[in-house]
Amino acid sequence: MMGFFRRRNANKNVYKVGEAKDSFVIIGLGNPGEEYVKTRHNMGYRALDILAENVCIDVRKSKFHSLIGQGKMAGKKVVLVKPLTYMNKSGIAARETAMYFDVPSENVIVIYDDVDLPLGSIRIRKAGGAGTHNGMKSVVSELGTKEFARIRIGVGAASGDEELVDRVIGKVPKEEQPILDKTAAAAAAAAEDIVRLGIEKAMSRHNRVGEV
Repeated sequence: MMGFFRRRNANKNVYKVGEAKDSFVIIGLGNPGEEYVKTRHNMGYRALDILAENVCIDVRKSKFHSLIGQGKMAGKKVVLVKPLTYMNKSGIAARETAMYFDVPSENVIVIYDDVDLPLGSIRIRKAGGAGTHNGMKSVVSELGTKEFARIRIGVGAASGDEELVDRVIGKVPKEEQPILDKTAAAAAAAAEDIVRLGIEKAMSRHNRVGEV
């Protein structure tokens, strides 16, 4: 069953589904702080910043353990969210924002980095598990459902004896930054297309292997 389980009904001991069908919450995962700005783990932030600029939404209001911004896209209300909880507790921001705006889970879009995808690729999925990503584990846990859209940004797997933590928050080679910038822009466009065209058309348009 689709829908964000918003609050418990005291009498029937069930949950009410989010009802704002024309509203979307788009969450870019990342870590706050200058030391994380250009890391692979902050690709969700990077994509959200590009999306915010593209649709002229100012993401600076402090609320829901996040920086948020509100605006319109294709006649629909859009809330852009950058959690400030650090990655492992990103779900708190996702839950609080979705609850407040009464958004069903199918209208929640999470953008994040994925070491299981090739560098420079993106994937849109309608639902699914969290994989090894701690931010997504938190989102799934806090929302209480896997039924929400996600845009995975490929950053490539760790190579040789490279540790996973070094891969995601370590220094990125200068020559790789333009690829990450281009992929972040593609993820921002994908998020916009989900809202404007629907997720099926967005998946058909954007899902592909290799560099964008």
